[in-house]
Amino acid sequence: MIAAVHLSLGEVVAALALVAVAAAVSIWRRADLERDLGIAVVRSFVQLTAVGYVIQAIFDSDSLWLVAALLAVMVAFGSLTARGRARAVPGATWPIVIALSVAGLVTLGLVIALGIFPARARYLVPVGGMVIGNAMTAAAVALNRLADEISSGVLRIEATLALGATAREAARGAVTRSLRSGMITLIDSTKTTGVVFFPGTMVGMLLAGARPLDAVRLQLILLWSLLGSVALSSVIATSLGYRGFFTAAHQLRER
Repeated sequence: MIAAVHLSLGEVVAALALVAVAAAVSIWRRADLERDLGIAVVRSFVQLTAVGYVIQAIFDSDSLWLVAALLAVMVAFGSLTARGRARAVPGATWPIVIALSVAGLVTLGLVIALGIFPARARYLVPVGGMVIGNAMTAAAVALNRLADEISSGVLRIEATLALGATAREAARGAVTRSLRSGMITLIDSTKTTGVVFFPGTMVGMLLAGARPLDAVRLQLILLWSLLGSVALSSVIATSLGYRGFFTAAHQLRER
């Protein structure tokens, strides 16, 4: 059994001591980050508190329709965020939306179909949030790398096209390297899990009183699920995103 952890508002406020350390470092090194730290603290408190009430309402109702609505909102905001980070990719909005949606649906569908988690709000909301969040980051990183690869390889790509290659063939190398960039961060963190750091889910379960082996098993399930979702998100975003750099006649667009 997992014991509930009850934290008072006073204990939460006490954690601001660590924020004060960050502010002191910023002032000492003249990094001018104090205002950003203040905004980050206020926004995180307001946003997480509001989300906490929303999630509690969804848990109480245990409605899959409400779960689907919340996950759709996550996909929408995640797509906007990733699109902001991938401004150099023409028409990247729909590739990102499709990538996040497919990654979320396939990952959650598999964990339910395989009997890993039951189809209940208490499981789908947190797992879906982790999946969509990591898929968003992977798509944004992959598309950023894709824009850099296309920009730096213009002459090679145009020469390849001139020799009769299609846009897909000309961009294949750039797409592969971009896909690698989108996936490598999570792969590296998975390699060092338990040696260099303890992931948040495992730490949360341990603090809540779970047995260490139970915490480890749940963390492994989540990490391996995220690897699949990140791979899906990266491959879909790059496979669709590269097309924005080319015309229908397989010509490189003017930048």
